[in-house]
Order: sequence, then C-alpha cells, then structure tokens
Amino acid sequence: MDFQTLLDQTINGITLYEWGVTLLTWIGVAIGLIIAHAIVHRYAKRITDRTATTKDDVATELLGSVRRYVLVLVAFYIAVKVHDVTERMNVIAGRALLIGVLLQLGHWGGSLIRLSADSYRRRLQDQDSEPNLAAVNAIAFLGRVALWTVALMVILDNFGVNITALVAGLGVGGIAVALAVQNILGDLFAYVSILFDRPFLLGDFLIVGEFMGNVEKIGIKTTRLRSLSGEQLIFSNSDLLSSRIRNYKRMYERRIVFTIGVTYQTTKPQLEAIPVIIREIIDGLEDVRFDRSHFKTFGNFSLDFETVYYVTQPDFALYMDRQQSINLALFERFAEAGIDFAYPTQTLFVEGTR
Repeated sequence: MDFQTLLDQTINGITLYEWGVTLLTWIGVAIGLIIAHAIVHRYAKRITDRTATTKDDVATELLGSVRRYVLVLVAFYIAVKVHDVTERMNVIAGRALLIGVLLQLGHWGGSLIRLSADSYRRRLQDQDSEPNLAAVNAIAFLGRVALWTVALMVILDNFGVNITALVAGLGVGGIAVALAVQNILGDLFAYVSILFDRPFLLGDFLIVGEFMGNVEKIGIKTTRLRSLSGEQLIFSNSDLLSSRIRNYKRMYERRIVFTIGVTYQTTKPQLEAIPVIIREIIDGLEDVRFDRSHFKTFGNFSLDFETVYYVTQPDFALYMDRQQSINLALFERFAEAGIDFAYPTQTLFVEGTR
C-alpha cells in the first residue's frame, strides 16, 4: 500500500488526509492563539504599568488569566468548523468550546472576587482599621463556591442532565436549613452589613442604649465592647444594628452645655457681669470655642445661667480638663466679685405673738 492509498483510507467517512489537515490546522491555530495572547498581554502590561489608575490593571490581569486550554479548545472549534469534518465532531467541538468558555468565566469571576477582597483589605488598612481577614476570606470563598456551582449546573444542563430536580432539591434543602439557622444567618448578614457599610470600626467608642464601651472585636455572630469599668459587653450583630448607636469616635468636636446657679441676693450689676466673666474665662483657654452664656431662668432656690461652648477636639479627657479649668476659674472670679453660688436653702418665717 503506497502513501497515497494510505491517505485515502477513511475513518467515519473522512479520509486520513482530511483528518491530518484538520489536526495540523488545530495545532497551528492553537500555537498562533497562544503566541498572540502572550504578545498582547505583554504589550498591555507595559502600557498599564505606566498609568496610575487601577481599572486597566484589573483588565490586564484578567487578560493574563486566560487559560491556555481554553485557547486550545477555541482552536479545535475553528479547525473543525473550517474543515467541516463530521456532524458529530461539530457537536463535540461546540460542547468543548462551551465548557472552556464557562471554565474561563469561572476563573475570571474568581479573579474579580479575589481582587475585590484584596482591594477591601487594603482600604481598611489605609483607614487604620484592622480587617477581619478570616471573614473577608470566608465571604470570598462563598462567592467562588456559588460561582462555580452555577457554572457546573450550566455544563451539566448542556450535556443533557436534568438539573430541575437537583435545583428543586437544593431549594427545599436550603429553605429548611435557612429556617433552622435563621438567627445565625441574621447575625451573619448583619456582620456583612457592618463589614461593608462600616457604621463603626475597631477601637470606636459606642453608646448602645444604656451600655457603652470601645469596640474590641467584630465577629461573624457577635460584636464585643470593652466597657469603661472593664467588663466585656457582647451584642449579637443583628441586635446591634437594630439599636440606636452613638459613635463618639467620629465626633469632630464636642458641644458642652452647663448650668450654674447664684443666690437670689445677687445684685443686678453682678448678674450682668456673670456672662462676661464666663466668656472671658472660656476665651482664655485653648481648644475651646465660646458660643453663648445667658441668665436663663428663676429656679426654686437659684438664679440660673446656661452656658454653651465647644471643645474643638473629641477627646473626653480634654473636655474634662477644660471644664475643670472653667469651674476653678469661676470659683475664683465669683469670690473676687462677691457672687455666691446657690445651694438648696429653705427660709422659715416665724410670726411672733403679741
């Protein structure tokens, strides 16, 4: 049998010559695609390395993550379509290409999830907040699992597997599990809200109802505060988010309102001098800003003055230092002016008999 006769031999109605041409076309196109992909990726990386934006870096990384087996499957599909070998080969090539595309989409989706998680961790670090790496990694892992589950179901469906019963079973099972662990899931979703919305961060000083303390740990189910008296306060995440939270760490300045009372024996000139004295004292201090001081009301046993000022920093210790300085200065200035502070008194009038 000569060589030409060998080439004329047929397999499934296609000569060995046609099979060989198809194979060579497949190999040639695959090599060409791999080389072209490497060149384009290298050129794109050179361009994006010179830019300050990050979006083009993401696009370049996604371009570089194209799998070679996907390029090989694309080349196989092209070779089969160009030479139109057999109907069965056309079907095989189409399904192979579909699987390759779905797997590549899965890799791209996984890369986007990873890049998003990395970006979120860097953003937290830039804000001097310690990220909960385990939680971020867990969320990223669950996202990848969901992504690959959808891709697997699409692949099975294209291979003729009836996934309707499987999806229905997973749905019923998911509902049963959700009902069984609804409290845990509620805390988990609340944790995700805390993680991304960031109503508070580690180290923030919070007041929740009658409780107060510094945020010590943000967990998947609970958030823990260290109170001023030393004990640890534990809140479930869902309960914490449903409460009214006051975050003092994000206070830019502190508004202070205080009241003093003087006796009813105080003269009018002395009453007129009190707001002036208070303003002079406050204006003489650093990190404070005077707002107002007024004779507010006639009390049961005192003439009451209300004063408002601002501490320009949120530090509580600084506020207490400034308030102490104001109180000491008031005590001294009132003594010099002959003004008496009021205290609860009772006057008894005795009517004599004749």
